[in-house]
Amino acid sequence: MKRMIIFCMLFFCSTMVLTETSPRTLKYKQILKKIEQLESMVKEKDAELLHTPENPVEGCLDTAVTCFQKGLQKLQPASSQDNPKFTKAIRIVNRFTYKDSGEHCESTCESYEKKTPKNFMKSFKNLIQMVSRFHSSWVLFDILQTIADILILHLY
Repeated sequence: MKRMIIFCMLFFCSTMVLTETSPRTLKYKQILKKIEQLESMVKEKDAELLHTPENPVEGCLDTAVTCFQKGLQKLQPASSQDNPKFTKAIRIVNRFTYKDSGEHCESTCESYEKKTPKNFMKSFKNLIQMVSRFHSSWVLFDILQTIADILILHLY
């Protein structure tokens, strides 16, 4: 009976943790929203082509984020009316940081193909979504591992 109560408590706590949105997940959502805003405001005609990382491998995610941040500085608003919103969105997106596993990455910003600002923003959005999914899967793994450890301790 005691084990059953402990199991039910653990199950309830784990479901509560899984349903609650982490601060990092909220940050990713905010950044994605700002990227979508920037996509609609960015100058496309006569704009500089930007080095655009696409599908970076796990060990090179921090290099890719750095490349996107460098490219963000080169973007310009399509309209001068959008300038204050554009500047604010750039500032929020630039706050995004990502620390990789520490593996040595062979890629540099210059090794990526240059693309239009719209394609650059789409690729950045894909990268943020990939990092968000990667983070979420590790959070779930940690929670399940903790529950398994507690159950093992109480079974013996």
